[in-house]
Amino acid sequence: MDDLKPAIPDDQGALLPRLARQAIAYRQETGAALPAATNLPQALAQPGAAFVSLHNEEALRGCMGTLIARKPLVESVMDSAVEAAFDDPRFEPVAAEELPGLSIHVSVLGEPESLYAESDEDLLAKLVPGEDGLILHDGHRRATFLPAVWESLPDPRDFLVQLKAKAGLMPDHWSPQLQFARYRATTFRDTPS
Repeated sequence: MDDLKPAIPDDQGALLPRLARQAIAYRQETGAALPAATNLPQALAQPGAAFVSLHNEEALRGCMGTLIARKPLVESVMDSAVEAAFDDPRFEPVAAEELPGLSIHVSVLGEPESLYAESDEDLLAKLVPGEDGLILHDGHRRATFLPAVWESLPDPRDFLVQLKAKAGLMPDHWSPQLQFARYRATTFRDTPS
């Protein structure tokens, strides 16, 4: 299972939330995307999937990301940060005066691993609470919870029920088309100054 977790050295990963904050500030100031950084450590220049979560104290203020590594990790992080700040449909855009008070969490995702399950109980028996992120896919409905969501939904059954709700499914929904994948993540944080 440890091979599901991305290997990012702490000193390199610590750059990601700072770059996320810079990307948001640059967009607020100029309306443009922050130019891609150069001379990056190899781990940050490789393709990577990431989610960026913005928090005002404990309250979520925005969260966006990608499950598939299509761009260099640093670009995925900067794009996701801007989307979390300005395009998360659950929230108003982040105001410039708000940004210094927000904490920024960057979750770098490992490669998803398909999980076969015959029932909710079977699936729950295979999950590792607190460590596994979960992707649910059923037809055109799709949702994911990052491993950090276990902090607010520590009961595995509640975790699954809320993930189904996020996908627009009923709590007891089960179908032959229902697919799952789990992943691990390494999270780096930048707290308000």
